[in-house]
Amino acid sequence: MGVRRNFLMMIAVTVVAASCAGSPPEVPVGADGTADPVLVAGRDVFGGSCKRCHGASGGGGSGPRLHGNDFDLEFPNIGALVEVISSGRNQMPSFSSSLTEEQLDAVARYIREIL
Repeated sequence: MGVRRNFLMMIAVTVVAASCAGSPPEVPVGADGTADPVLVAGRDVFGGSCKRCHGASGGGGSGPRLHGNDFDLEFPNIGALVEVISSGRNQMPSFSSSLTEEQLDAVARYIREIL
């Protein structure tokens, strides 16, 4: 029983680690040759605060997937997304005390526009 439990634990750790591996997608450069600084800031916040649970590309992990039909229906605009990031929900903690309003807006834009 102990060997099986250890094996299952190794698989779980591997799955979580794989979802955290990699970097969030880069912000593309615009016509002027520079990336939108708000989206770059949002990428930084995502990499530091969101990637661990939602995966580097927002595809999910211990937290849900951050793109697709269900997600887009549940969070139809940036304001709805900022609200859940700020307040938290279910197992997701509130980020209202650790992120500024500018960071909340930036990460919401990054999630919506890049992921």
